[in-house]
Amino acid sequence: QVQLVESGGGLVQAGGSLRLSCAASGRTFSSLIMAWFRQAPGKEREFVASIWWTERSTTYDDFVKGRFTISRDNTKNTMYLQMNSLKPEDTAVYYCAARSIDTAWNHWGQGTQVTVSS
Repeated sequence: QVQLVESGGGLVQAGGSLRLSCAASGRTFSSLIMAWFRQAPGKEREFVASIWWTERSTTYDDFVKGRFTISRDNTKNTMYLQMNSLKPEDTAVYYCAARSIDTAWNHWGQGTQVTVSS
């Protein structure tokens, strides 16, 4: 079983930055594919970015490309999401997720709130 704990959310003005962290435990972190999702009020959860075992393989949704950067530190069992040039529409609960290569996203954190004011 994998336990995921997000941190780093908060309130920021438009144009500002935040860095989210996701600490993992319970399984060899380096074997997991990791991702960030988000869910705004009244909307479905959506994919933000993912990272495979090394930072050479990352994927971003179009609305965050060039503004967000996903990374991981396998020595600290932690994944990060650096969010720059934040917009009010980035306001959401951000979730950390993990999976193995042959499964769906089956491990989730509790979420951290990000609020961007205009």
